[in-house]
Amino acid sequence: MNLDETITRTRTSAQLRSEPDAAGPTSGLGLPPEAPLAMPVQDLARWDPAAAHRPERPAKAPWLARLAVFGGATALTAYGGWQMVETVSVSGSPTGLQLVLVVLFCLTFSWIALAFTSAVLGFGMLLRRGPPIEAPVALSTRTAVLMPVYNEATARTFAGVEAMHEAVAATGLGRHFDWFVLSDSTQADAWIAEERAFLDLRGRLGADARLYYRHRPKNHHRKAGNIGDFVTRWGGHYDHMLVLDADSLMSGPAIVALAAAMEADPDAGIIQTLPLIINRNTLFARLQQFAARIYGPVIAAGLSAWSGRDGNYWGHNAIIRTRAFASACGLPDLPGKPPFGGHILSHDFVEAALIRRAGWAVYMLPRLPGSFEESPPSLIDVAVRDRRWAQGNLQHARVIGAAGLHPATRQHFATGIAGYLASPLWLLQLVVGILLVLQTATERPDYFGGAGFSPVFPRFDPVRALQLFGLTMAVLLAPKLLGLILALLDGPVRRACGGAGRLVLSSLVEILLSALVAPVAMVVQSGSVMSILLGRDTGWNPQRRDDGSIPLRDIVARHRWHMVLGLVAGVAAFAIATSLFLWMSPTILGLVLAIPISWASGQLGLGLALKHRRLLGTPEEDAPPAIAVRAGALTARNAALGFDTADALVALHADPGLADVHARMLPVGRSRPRGAIDPDQTLAAAKICEAETVGEAQAWLTPKERMALLHDRALVDRLVRLT
Repeated sequence: MNLDETITRTRTSAQLRSEPDAAGPTSGLGLPPEAPLAMPVQDLARWDPAAAHRPERPAKAPWLARLAVFGGATALTAYGGWQMVETVSVSGSPTGLQLVLVVLFCLTFSWIALAFTSAVLGFGMLLRRGPPIEAPVALSTRTAVLMPVYNEATARTFAGVEAMHEAVAATGLGRHFDWFVLSDSTQADAWIAEERAFLDLRGRLGADARLYYRHRPKNHHRKAGNIGDFVTRWGGHYDHMLVLDADSLMSGPAIVALAAAMEADPDAGIIQTLPLIINRNTLFARLQQFAARIYGPVIAAGLSAWSGRDGNYWGHNAIIRTRAFASACGLPDLPGKPPFGGHILSHDFVEAALIRRAGWAVYMLPRLPGSFEESPPSLIDVAVRDRRWAQGNLQHARVIGAAGLHPATRQHFATGIAGYLASPLWLLQLVVGILLVLQTATERPDYFGGAGFSPVFPRFDPVRALQLFGLTMAVLLAPKLLGLILALLDGPVRRACGGAGRLVLSSLVEILLSALVAPVAMVVQSGSVMSILLGRDTGWNPQRRDDGSIPLRDIVARHRWHMVLGLVAGVAAFAIATSLFLWMSPTILGLVLAIPISWASGQLGLGLALKHRRLLGTPEEDAPPAIAVRAGALTARNAALGFDTADALVALHADPGLADVHARMLPVGRSRPRGAIDPDQTLAAAKICEAETVGEAQAWLTPKERMALLHDRALVDRLVRLT
């Protein structure tokens, strides 16, 4: 079957009867007719409450849970702060530097205190073990399942789409779902690989697949713009949209359960699931996978309990009411230049805030099984992603004061901002502590500053200091302990993790390795925050999702200054006082070993060695979900097709049918205003007309010129006619 037949066979009369009569002016081949929804840009400075949705079923806010979490965190912080004051004021009134230490301690301690009280609440909620969510037997609405992609490997992304499509079809409710792969890819090879994978999959799924593919010429506003483009072009067809990431997987029952939950709650705007990490094998990724599975549910359950219907959105594995999103979530550009101005990077928090402002509920279903994702394979990969997240969260300082936001929404913003300020505050607290110890070791006693005739030494109360350290560690580690207790109490989870002994040992391994990683992560995140404050924009790089390691030279280049910092800190601490060196030893050790720790984090062999010994195991690893098994098999099959390794120009030149379909999938209409010259297109035209062979075209065209060529039907035709 050729490519023309593939497209024709998937557009049957039965399918067309479920769609509007005429395509919009910019529809391309392989897309449904357009049904636009207006998506007005929202005003953050003004809000008219009269414009908000009026809930059909008003719900009470969980004030008791909020009082317990925030009141408990405040009380715990006050107690810790008082203990710190007593620790530093043993010689009398605290000095200015000691007061700075107290303030920094209260700020950082409040962060972990809030996580602690939220985890305690979540622990109590999960102990109740509510009834499982029942699978629906019927639906009355239509949902679009959206997978945005950005220069991703098609073997994995299209395998995920196919596996989920099959899983939903197996529920008997597949007719209620349409599937969209929304490409923002900026690399020619990735774009053509996506088209080939789409045509291959659509041909195999057959006439009733309702599978579509769209490539945007310009990735304006990135993922938020990608989703916004879908809403403003096809959103009118669908009651809901289920937003995924390129590494997302959801079981068929989970997808239809989300649609049913939306149907059952006419006031819901966004319903978020708790994605579990799966399929990870490097050392660092397995640490994340284990922590997310054992500790994550405790945190998520607590967050869900105190947030109630004023919750948050994490940008994927969530279902959204399409018209509510269109009317409330048009994101404005922030005044000024990046990193604090321009388009909003962490758009998901802001979309949740705006849709909640408009009167729609936002909440989580943390007990819904069947929602999965993957994670970056190494410490450096996490740092790259985290740099973008840091900029996005710090940008929220420009949004937190927007008119009409719910107080819980502002708390979500504040928590996100504090999460990234915590690292530089911890680092600053460490520096102030060193300065105080240095002052104690070098300053002569003040014989005349005391109340009596006794000399005054700037010193600490060692007993209280030790007690305060113990309190801090207990609060920091308590969420992990609570998650471990729940896992030990759950027989199937305990057995799937290798039994109680291996589960406890895995937790100890996770805590030890995380303690070594923490100083490096602290310094890296502090550097990210400082670069943002200095006005440096992060950009948007595609995320690595494989299990490959990073070259050692790149690791050395990234972490050499961390190692130097650890050595300097160690020598200085030892020179000041042996006690200071011992107190700082965990931080010093992590920094000195930054290069080998980062190298080890991405090693597949180390992760597999732990896996072989059933350490850091999870139930999903012991008995992989059916959706993950199917996606893995399809990924292997897709990889064998070679779409991701093919050169775009060679692929089009070798298959005129593919080139013709590619040209017909381009948007209809002029891509630029008359008279506006596109330099890349002009150069691409000159080079392709000069070239005699496809090899010359490959050698001459730059990446941007390749993309310009692929957007021009005439130039694609010229490419095909080369020798």
